[in-house]
Amino acid sequence: MTLVRWNPWQEMSALQRRLNSLFDDDLVPTTWKDFGNFSRIPAVEISEADDMIHLKLELPGMEPKDLDVEVTEDAVYVSGERKSESKTEDKGVTRSEFHYGKFQRVIPLPTRVENNKVTAEYKDGILNLTLPKSEEEKHKVVKVNLLSEETT
Repeated sequence: MTLVRWNPWQEMSALQRRLNSLFDDDLVPTTWKDFGNFSRIPAVEISEADDMIHLKLELPGMEPKDLDVEVTEDAVYVSGERKSESKTEDKGVTRSEFHYGKFQRVIPLPTRVENNKVTAEYKDGILNLTLPKSEEEKHKVVKVNLLSEETT
């Protein structure tokens, strides 16, 4: 049997490297102000009715020209670039903050939709998409065969 010497500092170093790699992502906010909401990724709310799917995305401070929305039969692709600037002057002191960054989000849909009949409305930083379900999905009924055990 070979005797191996355990080095606890080596284990701590490996743990620290793993934790650091978690925070090397673009998801980490650049300021404390953005820490709670991860403002680079838009929040999504999805609801399903009998004949359509409603999708709501939160995109505050963005212009429609800065957004790119693509709809396939089974997913919605949203990408854009945030360009916001705030500037305040108080008693001769100017404070200016800039928030820039690209984002991309893919939202898988629970059923197939007719992507050529999608309607969109963008108002007050909220993008509302109405996605009509495809005809096959509206009237889709699945027959379930029940097997019974016969006893002899």
